Amino acid sequence: MIAQLTGTVVHKHGMDVVIDCHGVGYAVSVPLSTADIVPVIGERVTLFTILAVREDAMQLFGFASTSEREAFSLLTSIQGIGGRTALGILSSTSIADLRKAVATSNVMALQRLPGIGKKTAERLIIELREKIISVVPESGGSLTSSATPAIDDAVSALQALGFARPAAEKAVKAAIAAEPSASESSEKLIRLALRQTS
Repeated sequence: MIAQLTGTVVHKHGMDVVIDCHGVGYAVSVPLSTADIVPVIGERVTLFTILAVREDAMQLFGFASTSEREAFSLLTSIQGIGGRTALGILSSTSIADLRKAVATSNVMALQRLPGIGKKTAERLIIELREKIISVVPESGGSLTSSATPAIDDAVSALQALGFARPAAEKAVKAAIAAEPSASESSEKLIRLALRQTS
C-alpha cells in the first residue's frame, strides 16, 4: 500500500498531478481542495495517498490531509460510489458540511453532491452516520467554525457562481487576509474574493 508520497511536482492539470519521487513519476488524482494547494511545477509536496486496485486498473488518489483521505475511504466503502465520484464529493463540499449532512439525515443536501441520487444519499446516512463522526477536519481547512453571516453569504454566493465550496472558502480567506475589515460585508468580500481568483 502506498500511504504517502513526498516528491517534486512535474505535472499539474485540473485534478491530476504527477509527483516525481526519486526518478519515478506517480500519477495522482486529487480533489480540487488538494489541487488548490499543490505547489507549482518544480516545487516539493507531500500527499497522503490511497492506492485503489481493480481487476482492470490501479489508481492512486492523493490528499492534502489525513482527514480528507479518511473521508475518501469512507465514501468509497459505500456501494455505488467509486473513486471519481468520491473526489467529486470532496471537491464540492467540506468535510464539516458532509458530516453535518450525514449526522442530520439531510438527504436533500447530499443529493446536491455530484453523482449522488436519493438512494445513494440514504445509503450514505445509514452506513456512515456512526463512522463519519471520527473524521475531524484539520484546523485551517474550513471557514465553517468561525464564519460570520457575511462570510457564509459570500461563500454561498461564490458557490452559486460555480465555485466548489473549498475553492470558494479559499478565495474568501484570501480576501479576508488582504482586507480584514471586509469580513463584515458580504458584498465587499465577494468583490475581493473574485479579484483574488482573477
